[in-house]
Amino acid sequence: MPQAHKVLGQSNPSATTLTTLYTVSSGVQAACSSINIANLASTAASFRIAVRPAGASIVNAHYQMYDVSIPGNDSINIVSGMTLGAGDVVSVYASTANLAFSLYGCEIS
Repeated sequence: MPQAHKVLGQSNPSATTLTTLYTVSSGVQAACSSINIANLASTAASFRIAVRPAGASIVNAHYQMYDVSIPGNDSINIVSGMTLGAGDVVSVYASTANLAFSLYGCEIS
């Protein structure tokens, strides 16, 4: 099975908007190794990360992290072991428009 190690998704979402960071393509599986969240402003902000199986509508059970605070001009790197199937969606939410998200991992086809 061929593997492609890569940046799976990057986003600087609008404030208070659930935003798709990455969707697993048809016929592909993904292993997410880490996600980085950078606060580009000098004031604290908070974020959420959710995994929506097969692109389901968001429900509370999908949240992996919820309203986690990140200080101004700081970043958080989360080592992850998320495994995703075709159609699964990683979504992010930020309290301000000053957070940048990067998801890294491997696609397996």
